[in-house]
Amino acid sequence: DKAELVTHHGGCHCGAVTFTVRAPAVINVIKCSCSVCSMKGNDHFIVPASHFTLLTGSDCLTTYTFNTHAAKHTFCARCGVQSFYTPRSNPDGYGINVHCLRPDTVSQLVWEHFDGQNWEQSMETIGENLSNRSK
Repeated sequence: DKAELVTHHGGCHCGAVTFTVRAPAVINVIKCSCSVCSMKGNDHFIVPASHFTLLTGSDCLTTYTFNTHAAKHTFCARCGVQSFYTPRSNPDGYGINVHCLRPDTVSQLVWEHFDGQNWEQSMETIGENLSNRSK
């Protein structure tokens, strides 16, 4: 059962970067404990690239990478806010910072902890849990 998708509007602090994202009104938020997410408070949810539209600010975006350089931590060069990024776990999608959404279309946040300090092991566990659910 897929939850009905709504269009959420979001952006950075200074307003240079704006976007829309199609996602449920009840959002499952990942609270990741990896070094960069925990320092930035990057509480996010992941959507397919087809559900994300950058409206303004492509000229204001800059990207930070580290370690495997698979995740693309995109942020506004003017105000420094990361309103979205390309996650290592899903390079064909976007991780949306839930704090950068306008609240009028969000009905509830459901928090999930992800042990990003042990990223590889945590991803393996998620894969095992998903395969066990489909049996």
